[in-house]
Amino acid sequence: MSRVGKKPVEIPAGVECAINAGVFSAKGKNGQLTAPISGDVLVTIENNKVMVEPNGASKKARSMWGTTQRLVSNIVRGVNDGFVKRLEIIGVGYRASVQGKDLVLQLGYSHDVVYPIPSGISIACEKPTSIEVKGAVCQQVGQVAAEIRSFRPPEPYKGKGVRYEGEWILRKEGKKK
Repeated sequence: MSRVGKKPVEIPAGVECAINAGVFSAKGKNGQLTAPISGDVLVTIENNKVMVEPNGASKKARSMWGTTQRLVSNIVRGVNDGFVKRLEIIGVGYRASVQGKDLVLQLGYSHDVVYPIPSGISIACEKPTSIEVKGAVCQQVGQVAAEIRSFRPPEPYKGKGVRYEGEWILRKEGKKK
């Protein structure tokens, strides 16, 4: 039994959900998102809740039960609130800024790293050492944050680099005499 799949997805006020021809769609203040529904699960909307149930007792139906519930939940949350990932930059002279449709990172290289901001994502830099990635699609927000982090991942000796907010870096002891 899927603990995740059993939980119904609440539809907040201002979000419209529909199921048409095996596709779940939701429309809210952050736009409209859709996801295909597997034939191994049954998705129903009743009393401002989306219910997901397996269509049979096969292993695939049970595995798609929780997956589909989480996809529906992420779509509903994405069109209503959106997703946010925060990154912090640690290091002397390391900084970030948004210039037009590009994120410009100075990370200790001989050149600036210019990252074009994809559509559907907004990036803000409140301080030169913090980056906030926002968007409606959970996977896309996480992918963009991971790509930005990959330009200079945190190193284990001084902890310099780009890290997620609150990420704990295992520090190593330096060379001894």
